[in-house]
Amino acid sequence: MKFIKKFCPLIFLILLLVFCRYPLSEKEIQLTNDLTKNFDLDDRYNFSPNDKWLVYDTRTDSGGIGGCHTIEKVHVETGKIVVLYETKKQTAFGPGVGAPSYRHTENKVMFIHGLQNCNAERPYTQWRRTGVIIQDDQPGIPVFMDARDVTPPFTPGALRGGTHQHEWSGDGQWIGFTYNDAIMKSLEDRTGIQWNLRTIGVSRPITPVKVDRDPAGENLDGTHFSVLVVKVVPNPVPGSDEISHAADDSWVGTSGYQKPDGSWQRARAFIGTVRDRNNEPVKEVFIVDIPENIEIPGTDGPLEGTETTFPMPPRGTVQRRLTWTADSKHPGCAGFTRCSPDGKFIAYRAKDENGIDQIFFISPRGGRPSQITSHDSPVQSAVRWQADGGAIFYVWDNSIIKLKLNNGQPVGNFQHLTHRTDEPPFNFIVAHHGKLIAFNRFVKFGKGKTKQIFLIKLE
Repeated sequence: MKFIKKFCPLIFLILLLVFCRYPLSEKEIQLTNDLTKNFDLDDRYNFSPNDKWLVYDTRTDSGGIGGCHTIEKVHVETGKIVVLYETKKQTAFGPGVGAPSYRHTENKVMFIHGLQNCNAERPYTQWRRTGVIIQDDQPGIPVFMDARDVTPPFTPGALRGGTHQHEWSGDGQWIGFTYNDAIMKSLEDRTGIQWNLRTIGVSRPITPVKVDRDPAGENLDGTHFSVLVVKVVPNPVPGSDEISHAADDSWVGTSGYQKPDGSWQRARAFIGTVRDRNNEPVKEVFIVDIPENIEIPGTDGPLEGTETTFPMPPRGTVQRRLTWTADSKHPGCAGFTRCSPDGKFIAYRAKDENGIDQIFFISPRGGRPSQITSHDSPVQSAVRWQADGGAIFYVWDNSIIKLKLNNGQPVGNFQHLTHRTDEPPFNFIVAHHGKLIAFNRFVKFGKGKTKQIFLIKLE
């Protein structure tokens, strides 16, 4: 008893210090409980506009998107599940569906859909897929977004490969995506030069795009006009701003970013792979300004591409490099890049002076990056923004963390929202109203485990 009395103040002080650094976590709620399948949020924008539903796919670890046959939604209050879409004649080779996202302004869901003619000889793959939209209250009725034309002559507004990671703009008028080109993959197979390069495009519902029918069933009409906006090359000049890979992209701001003259510019931020002076690959942050009119070809070539070149960006597209880490002590950046709603700050990860992954901000206009976190171990995820820009959320120490901001600078201590666990939470998304976070955790059963959806209610 004397021992306890003697050390009680010290014990209290230790507990107080721990609580100050690691405030009490929010209570986790397990929303899904069917251990026979996965509920994969895929790091998309999964909340419906009213924050009542979460959309997800049911892919298996072995089958992936190509083997997934359903897109579903679950009600965040009741746990009710509704099947929104189910593929027909699904096989292990496709068609496959996955990676769904809600439109921010309307109850529409967009997701990846493999080509309908998939089989063992022509399976689902990066350059054989498209984007499909369904009305939330009209399950099972697909609208094919991006037109596909792989038979010359190609069609302006149509693509020639596969789209992926679809993201609606904040105003709901545009769709961004990553892309792999089937024609350039064929060129790679013929020449041995690495032409299967990932890049980035955008779509708008300007006019429906009609293409020629082909006997193999590879071509598709689309409701949107689609173009590529980022140029990639197989062998970037060492030390230049040329890139061989573009991905981890997102829209800049709800309505773009404000230029020095006060006008607003629509843009996408992304990670591009350059070559340093020693010809080593380095990932850097880039931005591409996108013109409102994407139907006019630029000087680099036709929008629809040729049999030996990619589709080229429209006139007025400007691709800019924002970071130069290649010559630093710890080169390289990581994404997803995600921008504040007001368009002022692009968040990404990079290593600090100690070689630890931290969160950095940079302006879409360029300039010097700001280091936002200073953890003693690596940040483990990309950032999610609070809708008013007043906080960011990320994974660190196997926990979801909240960090308050004021004009892009940290305010006070970070807060643990989940308890530390052996495996970190992943695929987390913040509701539009900012009062709910959804994320995936693995739940073990027997010798296996499945992805389940969990929630945290925020004050």
